[in-house]
Amino acid sequence: MTDPAAGGHFSVSIGGFRASLEFAVAAGDVLVLFGPSGAGKTTALRTIAGLVRPDSGLIEIAGRTVYEADESGTHVWAPPHLRRVGYVTQQNHLFPHLTVAQNIAYGLPDRGRDAARQRVSHLIDRLRLVGLEDRGVSQLSGGQQQRTALARALAPSPDLLLLDEPFSSLDMELRRSLGAELRATVRELRVPVVMVTHSREEALALGDAVQVIDSGETVAQGPPLSVLEQPGQGQVARLVGVENLLRMRVAARLPQDGTMVCEAGERSLETPLADGCAVGDAVTVGIRASDIILATGPLPQSSARNTWSGVVTAVDLRPPGYEVALDCEGTVLRCHITGASLEAMGITNGLPLWAIFKASSCFLLSE
Repeated sequence: MTDPAAGGHFSVSIGGFRASLEFAVAAGDVLVLFGPSGAGKTTALRTIAGLVRPDSGLIEIAGRTVYEADESGTHVWAPPHLRRVGYVTQQNHLFPHLTVAQNIAYGLPDRGRDAARQRVSHLIDRLRLVGLEDRGVSQLSGGQQQRTALARALAPSPDLLLLDEPFSSLDMELRRSLGAELRATVRELRVPVVMVTHSREEALALGDAVQVIDSGETVAQGPPLSVLEQPGQGQVARLVGVENLLRMRVAARLPQDGTMVCEAGERSLETPLADGCAVGDAVTVGIRASDIILATGPLPQSSARNTWSGVVTAVDLRPPGYEVALDCEGTVLRCHITGASLEAMGITNGLPLWAIFKASSCFLLSE
């Protein structure tokens, strides 16, 4: 990555909780902080914004040191209002007595001048708020309120934008629409973003980099696809929600095919060949629920190397679709399916089905 527009490291203590984190994000990029509730993600945002004073560390924004301290004491401390940071939360905190345009203009100096009006007009157009300028907050939908909050945070041209679960209260379609608008806007304005989300789909769609946080520590970081889709560690796989983690044993290595055969009881499957795994080694195989195809019978001419038969034991709503639990002789596979497919196949408890998935959909995890 090029020199970060914002970055640093800090240790912070709140009550009995302690976090020690590093971060770096370039202009126009989105760094996603991902992890379970209580991991320290919001604490990280509040520390960067200056709302929480850390114990030690260094925080730089747009080439300015806004915080620096070590064991000897604090050397630099810029209060929140001098950090040039925009902050948006899921509650949005709009002013109910102001219109959309007035909310957006609130943080601008000389709000009555042409430059300020042009800035507000640009953001209204950029975030699809045209025609809503004179509406009160109570007259806006949830998506319109979040777009207004985002415009207000961007209006003063912040050097860094912090987003704390800004779309979590919205439905899936709105989240995707606002996410696309956010992505286009931060690229156009070249503002760096640090964003907290619990949504893997949101992290994949919006993030240029992902940092997985657990108990105040970074446990994985890197490109979203590599970190979230095929994580290399069991701890990270559990944190990012890999639905199927199977304890198996290596039964054969097939270098000519680039695969291995792994077994658990009577069940076997093929995975990509992994260096350092010998026949007889115990391994954990991860499979995403979205990578499994359900069928009413085996597909005789499929290129997929893994075909397991089983019986449906549960069907649960998992927006935007459903999760089907398939008991394959004691090993339960969790599979994602759309509502249309669920209805067309008549999937209910007790129905025999086949789970079909490629060897490349399997990945091995280290503990």
